[in-house]
Amino acid sequence: MSIYLSAAHKSSGKTVVSLGICGALKAQKLSVQPFKKGPDYIDPIWLSQASGKACYNLDFYNMTESEILQLYGDKNSTADISIIEGNKGLYDGMSVTGRDANADLAKLLDLPVVLVIDSTGITRGVAALVKGYQAFDVDVNIAGIILNKVAGERHESKLIQAIEHYTDLDVIGSVRRSKELIIDERHLGLMPANEAPQSQQFIDSASRLIAEQVDLNKIISFEKNIQTTIALSVNSTPVKLKVGVAKDSSFGFYYQDDLDKFNQLGVEIIYFDTHKDAHLPHCDGLFIGGGFPEMQLEALSANQSLIKDIKLKIEQGLPTYAECGGLMYLTNQITSDTGTYPMVGVIDAQTSMSPKPIGRGYVQLAPSKDHPWKNVAKTIYAHEFHYSKLDNIDPNTRYAFKVLRGVGVDNMQDGIIKYNLLASYTHLRNVGRNQWVEQFVDFIQKIKHQTS
Repeated sequence: MSIYLSAAHKSSGKTVVSLGICGALKAQKLSVQPFKKGPDYIDPIWLSQASGKACYNLDFYNMTESEILQLYGDKNSTADISIIEGNKGLYDGMSVTGRDANADLAKLLDLPVVLVIDSTGITRGVAALVKGYQAFDVDVNIAGIILNKVAGERHESKLIQAIEHYTDLDVIGSVRRSKELIIDERHLGLMPANEAPQSQQFIDSASRLIAEQVDLNKIISFEKNIQTTIALSVNSTPVKLKVGVAKDSSFGFYYQDDLDKFNQLGVEIIYFDTHKDAHLPHCDGLFIGGGFPEMQLEALSANQSLIKDIKLKIEQGLPTYAECGGLMYLTNQITSDTGTYPMVGVIDAQTSMSPKPIGRGYVQLAPSKDHPWKNVAKTIYAHEFHYSKLDNIDPNTRYAFKVLRGVGVDNMQDGIIKYNLLASYTHLRNVGRNQWVEQFVDFIQKIKHQTS
């Protein structure tokens, strides 16, 4: 069984509904596999916690249709039910003619769509909205409606009567407006679950309320969708390396299939906490992903023992890859509205925060002649989301990428190279057209061989 949860428009509350459904189904002892459309990191952290299973991203921009089908089929085959949460609205995408919207993904996966409707300030007009979404693309199987942010019984009654009178769709849930269903928001949407101290309490509350207000039996009664499972390629000769990965309330933006790829290659991932650990774990390579380090500046800066160890190890040649928040952490300092805090200082530049996004959206990159890894794709499709910029950059800085679309470090270049470090604002995704994990692992092996 699988359902695709989408909405009429962004900020309809579909993520909270998705969390609640995942948590409620998990409470029924079902194995729930979550997916998220697009490049988002934050929603998958929440969905993973709610379901108890790692969430995977499905993204037309950097994945082929066959890759999407393979990943979905592989993970769906091991679950009782899969919940795919869309992004933005059902028909919203980069192309005016479609091909990359939620509707297109639902059609590719042949899944029924449950449309979440933000009911704020609407009554009879909800029927016109629903009929319009049905008629816009008749090949999209809209199977049911969940009304969200409903004001009360009278409001609920008017909404349901209008939908039942004018359409052939069932209202399978009516979720009342509640303070218990609000997650603090930040730059990119929801506050990440790895930062929210009461995240499990919120999920438990949302699961309870959704179980009370959504007909879960109707959800699990949708016709079972069967996709062909294609075996994932696994390296037959494990490389036996260790890679340290920063994972805590400052750094938590990682694609699960990227981490899976390290494991498939025989790499042991050793997680460490940039706030608490005094030293790096013994490792052959280092990966510092994205996050919101600007929210934890005092804690990061206070851990001078780890900062000094990271700086020393990178200067000694430890192969390192850092993305966005990781890049910021490796600069001389980060300045936010709370002050200026010294950071690792490997990258000779200062990071300053902005109230508005500096780079936000999909990017295209081309590798420069200085790129330290082998077999890099000629064109890389990825994304960036950052509210910071680098100032006073060393003029002798070398870069790994030319920016064809996006912002990067300076609107022209991204991927700072120093020692055996590559640090970029761009978030890479290990997919067929960009096998960056294998490239990085090969680079680690090369450096290890040279120094052994």
